[in-house]
Amino acid sequence: MWTGLLFGLGVVAFIDEVLFHQLLHWHHFYDKSTANIGLVSDGLFHAFSFFATIGSAFLLADLHRKHGFWLKRWLGGIFLGAGAFQLYDGIIQHKFMKLHQIRYNVDILPYDLVWNVLAAILIVIGIVLLIQTNQQKY
Repeated sequence: MWTGLLFGLGVVAFIDEVLFHQLLHWHHFYDKSTANIGLVSDGLFHAFSFFATIGSAFLLADLHRKHGFWLKRWLGGIFLGAGAFQLYDGIIQHKFMKLHQIRYNVDILPYDLVWNVLAAILIVIGIVLLIQTNQQKY
């Protein structure tokens, strides 16, 4: 489960960074300074997502070597990690820390609702998969 959690976190962070930061230019990881600082913060965020994803690959390889890989549990970890990261981003980074918003100069409420509801759905899917694996044997 932990390797899936780390993989889910890394992949969703990667998707967020590439889609919303680089392709759509909606925001940077840190928007309270210059554009150059925003780009540096995006680079650090991208490195974090890369290391999380690669780290999970090493953990996954170790699970396979030890014959301990369980696909359904790994998928549950992925959904849980992805949703947890997205919910953390949407609530802590967007609202409490105010590092950035999803978008600027628009009515933010629909974006926040979609962002956080999607996060909650991912978390619920992950929890359901993990509960199902707790009730099964390998």
